[in-house]
Amino acid sequence: MNHPEPNITVNVDVTNPGQFFACCGLLELADRLWPGVEGWFGGGEFRISSEGTIGDLLEAVEEADLDQLDPDDDTASPMYLGGPFDLKLDWWQDGFAGGNRLKVWAGSMRSVRIARAMRAAMTRIPEPQWLLDYGTTVYDPDRGRKKVEPYYFDSRRGGNAQSIDIGFAPDSLKMTTHAFPAVEFLCLIGLQRFRPATTQQRRVFVYRTWSVPLPVPIAQVATMIKLASSPQPAYRFENAFRTDQRKHKSFLPATPLGES
Repeated sequence: MNHPEPNITVNVDVTNPGQFFACCGLLELADRLWPGVEGWFGGGEFRISSEGTIGDLLEAVEEADLDQLDPDDDTASPMYLGGPFDLKLDWWQDGFAGGNRLKVWAGSMRSVRIARAMRAAMTRIPEPQWLLDYGTTVYDPDRGRKKVEPYYFDSRRGGNAQSIDIGFAPDSLKMTTHAFPAVEFLCLIGLQRFRPATTQQRRVFVYRTWSVPLPVPIAQVATMIKLASSPQPAYRFENAFRTDQRKHKSFLPATPLGES
């Protein structure tokens, strides 16, 4: 099958669920900017055939308003990404379709503040192809040098989130650590439409990649179920508790299921 020439290409580790759903978020935003785009995975990359470049997309994302829709709820308010995107984000309040089971942040974590900080850091990346591998200390764009911790969608952080993993508690020592801002922000976007399939195990999910160019509505389905058109490797991951209080969670690295 002859694939269209991609205008947008980013490197991706498909066993990192945060990176996978960040690719879905990238596809969502591209489709809202240039309706009718197609995306697919292949050769360690995620590719999008579109009318513009990743630079055009990041510029539009940076310029769009990002509003908190409930002024009385700093931790779980729905958000609205304006400009050309016109996208309401509220999947973490969706109990019917299971979006609330994918929520990783809790307590005093201010969701809109995190989103704005991750977006600001994401748009400064020097090499767009490495968008999902760009790690940096993220600061609040409205408060100078005030550090902002991520949601914990990226499994590179989630897999080493507990104090027992590293021998001490970084937060207690007020350490400055790297986050992967594009993964955190774009995963937040991607989960609005794209969801993993549930399993019989609580907080364990399965998603599938696809290797043929698909438009957004079909890619949404391909994420959850196997289509007949091409191989679709499946991956299982856990949204695990990362603190002793069993409130804050994180996406852990995914395990290939050995079927396609």
